[in-house]
Amino acid sequence: MSNFTIRSAREADQAGAYHVCMKTGDFGKDGEPFYREDPDALGRIFVGPYLAFEPGLSLILEDDLGVCGYALGAFDSREFYQRYETQWRPNLCAQFPAPVGDPATWSRVQTVHNWYHHPDYYTPEPYDLHPSHLHIDLLERAQGRGLGRRMLEQVMSKLRDRGSPGAHLGLSMINTPAFAFYTKLGFRELVRMGEGKDGCIYMAKSLRDSSLG
Repeated sequence: MSNFTIRSAREADQAGAYHVCMKTGDFGKDGEPFYREDPDALGRIFVGPYLAFEPGLSLILEDDLGVCGYALGAFDSREFYQRYETQWRPNLCAQFPAPVGDPATWSRVQTVHNWYHHPDYYTPEPYDLHPSHLHIDLLERAQGRGLGRRMLEQVMSKLRDRGSPGAHLGLSMINTPAFAFYTKLGFRELVRMGEGKDGCIYMAKSLRDSSLG
C-alpha cells in the first residue's frame, strides 16, 4: 500500500487522468484499441470538467509509475451540468464536428464525439435525496487493494461535510464487477435505462445515514 498515494488533484494531472479514463474506457476494461485515433475523447467528458469545476472533490491515485486512478465528485449535479453546458461543451463542439452517416457504422471515437453534441444530463429521482454524483476509475495494477473504496469514502466525506444528503452514480449494465463493488459500499439500485452494452444502472447512497431515506 505504501507505493500508492491518494492526494488532491492538480492541474498537471489532466494528462495522466485522461490516460486512465481511456485505459478503462471499454466498460471498465482497456479501451486503448478503440480510441487510438483520439485517446482523450472520453477524458474530455468524464474527467476534464471535474478537474476544472470541482477541484475540491477530485482525488488522484498515483504510484511509482504515475497516475493510476481518480475519484471525482460533483456537489450539485444539475448545477454542474449547467456549467458543463455553458462553459465546457461549446469548445468541444467547435473542435470536434458531429459525425454523420449511419450511427451503426461509427467508431467508438465518433460515438463519443456525438456525445459532445448530444449530451445526456439525466439525473435519477428523487433528486433531492442524492443530488451529488461520483465517478471513479482505477488501472488494473491498482485494483483489488481497497484503494477504490478509500477514495470514494474520502470524496463522500467531503460531500457530507459540505452538506450533501446523498450521491448517485451510473455504470454500464455489463460491468458486473463494478455493480458488486458499489453494492458492497452501500449503494442501492435506483433505475435501469436501456439494455445490454448501451444500458446504464443508476445507484445511490445516502450520506446522512445507512439508508436512502
